Formats: sequence, structure tokens, C-alpha cells
Amino acid sequence: DLQRAILLPLVIGGIAVIASVIGTFFVRGKSVMRALYQGVIGAGILAAIGEWFALDGIIGDHPLKSDVNGATYTSGELFIAAVIGLAITFLLMVITEYYTGTKWKPVKDVAAASETGHATNIIAGLGKGFEATALPVLVIVAGIITSYQVAGLFGIGTAVMSMLGLAGIIVALDAFGPITDNAGGIAEMADLPQEVRNNVTDPLDAVGNTTKAITKGYAIGSAGLAALVLFSAYTDDLKKLDNFSDVSFSLSNPLVIGGLLLGGLMPFLFAALAMGAVGKAGAAVVEEVRRQFREKPGIMEGTEKPDYRTCVDLVTKSAIRQMMVPALIPIVIPVIVGILSYEMLGGLLVGTIVTGIFLAISMTAGGGAWDNAKKLIEDGAHGGKGTPAHEASITGDTVGDPYKDTAGPAINPLIKIANLVAILMIPIYAGNHGDLGLYLEKWLS
Repeated sequence: DLQRAILLPLVIGGIAVIASVIGTFFVRGKSVMRALYQGVIGAGILAAIGEWFALDGIIGDHPLKSDVNGATYTSGELFIAAVIGLAITFLLMVITEYYTGTKWKPVKDVAAASETGHATNIIAGLGKGFEATALPVLVIVAGIITSYQVAGLFGIGTAVMSMLGLAGIIVALDAFGPITDNAGGIAEMADLPQEVRNNVTDPLDAVGNTTKAITKGYAIGSAGLAALVLFSAYTDDLKKLDNFSDVSFSLSNPLVIGGLLLGGLMPFLFAALAMGAVGKAGAAVVEEVRRQFREKPGIMEGTEKPDYRTCVDLVTKSAIRQMMVPALIPIVIPVIVGILSYEMLGGLLVGTIVTGIFLAISMTAGGGAWDNAKKLIEDGAHGGKGTPAHEASITGDTVGDPYKDTAGPAINPLIKIANLVAILMIPIYAGNHGDLGLYLEKWLS
């Protein structure tokens, strides 16, 4: 049973990867978004078919027995869990498109708010970002509960592997965005006719913003499910240690509550530092551009070329330097909290999962809505380019870029790394009760 339990997720992931490759051949047609959906749906159907045969071959008439609670799971039950993972992927795609696509009400509302100024654009974007957390979280909750009811924690793990197996085609959707965005920039720098931007690159760029948001929604959804499995692994591994058989994380325990609050703080602190890093890098580039305009007046006249290399160098160095501290948050804080108490560390993991999911979804969806609201106005809505509404939408897009491209997506690895660090700390607790004094004595010796 142990060998089959180890083999099963690997086979499910491998089948889904192959299905993702084949799914790319279904991307056909004149409607870009529809063609991309065809690829994902085709990959999902192929993955489901392959997973059914794999589960039947590995489990067959011999149900898988859990070492944790002694429960047995049939191939049919695990197949349902795998299909739940695929369904979560598709539903998160649809919901994210609704909140970030130019055809739907949320983006149109943000664009309409731009008519009354910059502040109302920001308020509308923030509101849509907060609103966008509701449906994805309901889908994730439903997925967790149903897969657990079907096959326990192993069912949740199966659903996660089924989701993550489609990462290939989902990441391809993500790559679509930067390619179309840069194509538009090249078209503008090459002085191509305006029709190229209006009829080709801008519509593709708008779809690209949606696909990028879809990828990030998918990533944070899978992180929510995977973090639950990792937290369970942390709890189960603790119980295997001496004197830890009665481990529990009761909400009546002040250490657990303290951990919950510290864990809830981590995504916000991380996002604040990431947003601040973008602001500092952006300010440095603005100052460099102003310097070049002062010292090279020929740039505006077209007789001199700007020094692009200096700007690229500034951004690259700033990105590496400014992100060093945020990168330490999911490592240093769990280690310090874990030294204080294993119960507080357990609370921290739960708090990070809860606030991280909401913050990441709101940032990625809100940023995508701001970006595509600008695209909608540039396509002629609310007066088009050069209007006060367009200027307000540019402000929203500028705020939304670090929201959706920097801070929001990075919360996904923050959650997973914190859980992995907690699991790696478990051997430290061997021989004591997680008490600070006992731990320090053991560590110093």
C-alpha cells in the first residue's frame, strides 16, 4: 500500500503533463479566449481518461489502505477526487476571466468609474479585487470538503496532483500575456501603423492580461489545497515523535491564537515589502529618465537615442536587492516561531493559508481588472485615448501592475515555503515537548 500510495500521485501528475502537451493541439479558431479554453478543456478530458485507467491499473480490486486512519479507498473514489481537482481548475479559470475580461461587468465598472477621476478608479479596482475573492474561495472550500469526504486527506492530495498536472498548459496561458504585451511594445517602437495596435496587438494584450490572472488564480487555488496537505503532514509527523502523540491545535490555546495572528500577518508584511520594492525601483527609473531628458535634449527631437541599458541595469539590481528581505519572511519567521512553540507554529501555518489566499486573489484579480479597464477605454469606451477617463485608468493600471505581477503571485510560494520549513523543523522537537528552554538546551549542545 505504501508503494502504491507513493506511485499514484506521480502517475496522476505524469498523465496530466502528457495531456497538457496534447491539449495544445486543441488551441484552434479565430476567438482567442475560446481557443485557449479548448486547449485547457481538451487537456482536462484527456487527463481524466488517463487517470481512470491508471487508477484502475494501480488499485483495481485492491483498495488502498491509509496508514494514518486505516481507511480504505477504491479506484472509483480516488478518480472522483482527481476529477474534483480538474473541476476546480476549470471553475477558477471561468471566475477569473469574469473578473478580469473586458467583456464582463467588473472591468466595465472600473472603466466607468474612471470617468469621475483617478480616486474613483482606484476605489472601484480595490472593490472588485475584494469581491473577486468570494467565488474562488467557495470553489476551493467545496473542493476541499468534497474530496475529503470522498477519500480523506489522500483525496485532497489526489485532487491537488490532478490540478498541478495541468500546470504545463496553464503556464502556457501565462506566457501568452508577456508575449502579446511585448509584441505591442515592439509595434509601437517600430512605428507600425496604428491599425496594428488597434486590431492585432491590443486585443491580444487584453486577453493576455486575463490569461495571466487565470494562471495566478490557479496557482493560489492549488496552494490552498496543497497547504492543507502539508499542514496535515506537519501534524502527523509530530505525532510520531515521543511525547507528541496527543498533539492538538485547540483555539482555546493562546499559543495557537498567537500563531494564527502572526501567520495572518506574514502575507500582508510580504506584500507591503514587495509593493515598496516596486515603488523604489520605479522612482529610480523615473529619476534616470528625467536625467537623460535634461542631459540629452536630442531625445525629444529624435536626434539622440536614450540610454536604455542604464534603466535596465537599475531595475535588475533593484529587483535583486529589494526582494532579499521579503524572501526571508517565509523562512525566518516560521523558524523563530517554531523555536518558541510547535503549537504556535501550527497556528502560524493556518493563519498564513487563510489570509494568503484572500490577499493573493484580491491582488491578482484587482490588478487584472485595472489593466483591462485601461485597455477597454483605449479601444474607444468612455471617450477613448487622451480623455480624463483614460488618464485615470492609467493611474489604476500603474497601481495594478505590482499588485498582479509582483506581490500577489509571490504569496503562493510564501504559503508553501512556510509549510515546508515547518516540516523540516520537526526533527528539532525530537526528545522534548517543543518548550523553548528544552529546545535551546538541545540546540546549544
